[in-house]
Amino acid sequence: MTIDNLIPHIEALIFASDKPLTTLDITELVNNAFGFMEEKISLDQVEAAIEGIAEKYASEFYPFEMRQSGGGWQFLTKKDFHKTIAQLNGDKFLKRLSAAALETLAIIAYKQPVTKGEIEAIRGVSSDYAVQKLLEKELIIITGRNEKLPGHPLVYCTSKNFMDYFGINSADDLPRIREVLAEQLVEPTLIKDQLPDETDAAGMGENEEPTALVVTEGGELVINEENGEGKES
Repeated sequence: MTIDNLIPHIEALIFASDKPLTTLDITELVNNAFGFMEEKISLDQVEAAIEGIAEKYASEFYPFEMRQSGGGWQFLTKKDFHKTIAQLNGDKFLKRLSAAALETLAIIAYKQPVTKGEIEAIRGVSSDYAVQKLLEKELIIITGRNEKLPGHPLVYCTSKNFMDYFGINSADDLPRIREVLAEQLVEPTLIKDQLPDETDAAGMGENEEPTALVVTEGGELVINEENGEGKES
């Protein structure tokens, strides 16, 4: 079977599936459908076909695209059409996570596998309600118990629904913390000698200016090179 002939079958599978399909899933399903063929469809052929499909629907002509999300391939509408789709699924799009639920979900996403006690140690407050809501929304799952801790508490991880909800393919696709919280450059603080009274002001020469001191990033106090010799004070 050629790639051109394979493409519509893969499109049909992804379109009809109620869950994301991995490349391996697609390869197996296609081979099962064409079991009469002596030569099996290879993984490389499926990957080439998927690449062609993704490129095809990336065109501005289509309001949807094929992306890896939730652990597999699926068709998703493009973000430009979010407001239009919201008219059809209003309540679904209006339901947002509370700040407490988002905090809890972020901790689980970056610290998983994690216990509720560990979550509460980071947040500083009880997380019973937030964890329960996340379980109800199927954004997190219970994956077992921590046998090393007293009482063997339950362990929580993010679910495939979480990945699908946030449009990522695995937990490894989460942005790094340093990407989320951009590093803020510590600018040197300019400190000018204040003149406490008129006497000090009168004692300065006509062309003299107050000495400018600078606090460096390392915490050292130095004379500003523009107003002094740049020596440590």
